[in-house]
Amino acid sequence: MLANIPATLATYNSLLGLHLTVTLGGIGVDKPLLLWINDALMVLFFMLVGLELKREVVEGQLSRLDQVALPILAALGGLVVPAAIYWFINGDFESQRNGWAIPTAIDIAFALAMLALLGSRVPTSLKVFLATIAIVDDIAAIVIIAMFYTSDLSIVSLSLAGLGIVVLAALNRARVMRLAPYMLTALFIWFCVLKSGVHATLAGVVVAAFIPLRAEDDHSPARHLEHMLHPWVAYAVLPVFAFANAGVSFLGMNRDSLANGVPLGIILGLFLGKQVGVFGMVVLARLLRVARLPEGVTWPQVYGVAILCGVGFTMSLFIGTLAFEHGNFELLPGVKLGVLVGSLLSAGFGLLVLHLALPRKVG
Repeated sequence: MLANIPATLATYNSLLGLHLTVTLGGIGVDKPLLLWINDALMVLFFMLVGLELKREVVEGQLSRLDQVALPILAALGGLVVPAAIYWFINGDFESQRNGWAIPTAIDIAFALAMLALLGSRVPTSLKVFLATIAIVDDIAAIVIIAMFYTSDLSIVSLSLAGLGIVVLAALNRARVMRLAPYMLTALFIWFCVLKSGVHATLAGVVVAAFIPLRAEDDHSPARHLEHMLHPWVAYAVLPVFAFANAGVSFLGMNRDSLANGVPLGIILGLFLGKQVGVFGMVVLARLLRVARLPEGVTWPQVYGVAILCGVGFTMSLFIGTLAFEHGNFELLPGVKLGVLVGSLLSAGFGLLVLHLALPRKVG
């Protein structure tokens, strides 16, 4: 809202551009507030994602192949088709190509929140199906960020980060159960990754992989940290990120703005690409008899979930900032517009389809 009021727009931009410097012994970081949010605060979000992924791989929904075959295939379809749609629209424009991954992301929190609005009418197997697709999508997003959205690499910084990872592995192998040594090492790794050219948020995922999940006394450091991070991420990190990155000014925009290549590619990728990719791959998997539908789930319900996969919000915005952070800043308003419209269309239409597809009463 602040970005659409002329009197507050300058203040909003000045606040996000405010430079903050932290130094220790002549070594430090100097960044505007916006990048502190994206490069430092979002590390907590990615660390939480990493902890959840580790738990699911070790003992949850990703621990058995027969449980994840269909969601994995569905997630792959939901990656390829949106990216192809965006590339088809923007591939001829070099300045716009780098945004191909924006409509591939699912915002797991918002997608599951939309499903939760339908209450007890939603079968547990359908919730698990959506959650697993989103988890696989998160893994893909992490790989995409690491492979395609890195700048010039510093071998020295990467080597020091690797040394920090060796320390984490040693702590894990020695079965150190206190979180403090892991967090101090995590801070060192984050700083090295930040200076390396690889996006700093990936440090959160790496650190999470080495925090012990199982403990003899049932005091799991990973579960304890996940429990601590949840409220901070939900009520502080994500709202602050949304405030800093979702502020798109609609001043001077009209209906033609939606037809520009970047927003149009994102909207069609999220709203059409996700549902076509996810649902189409489920249909193909069933025709080839390589997987079966979750128990108690109908085809209309699967289609409704496929539409909800187009709610990209947080992750799509984050990838959008990475895609154009080294230039082409004039494309960022179009990114935000496309993500907001595509996510809202997916949420609204997905809820409508599921409302009609789900039973009226439980049992």
